[in-house]
Amino acid sequence: MSVMIVIKRVFRMDQTKQLVPLLKKLRTKSEKQPGFISRTTYSKLNDPGELIVIMKWETVDAWMKWMDNEDAKDLQWQVDSIIGEKTFFDVYKPEDF
Repeated sequence: MSVMIVIKRVFRMDQTKQLVPLLKKLRTKSEKQPGFISRTTYSKLNDPGELIVIMKWETVDAWMKWMDNEDAKDLQWQVDSIIGEKTFFDVYKPEDF
């Protein structure tokens, strides 16, 4: 069963230069992982420092395997270090009603 991962990151605009290369690496590496389906990033209209990333994976296990990958852990740690807080991840499954 496919799952949607919703990621929320909030940062200051003066952090953009440091963050964007890391976020691009995360995107590129995640797209090559088994089970990855799609990814879309949105920025808040009235606060471009707030991002929502919506990822679709074939299974929650595929996503968890990616999150346990050393590259993912290292890049995520770097992102969180710049932002100064942990990134929030929420996992959603489709409903059948």
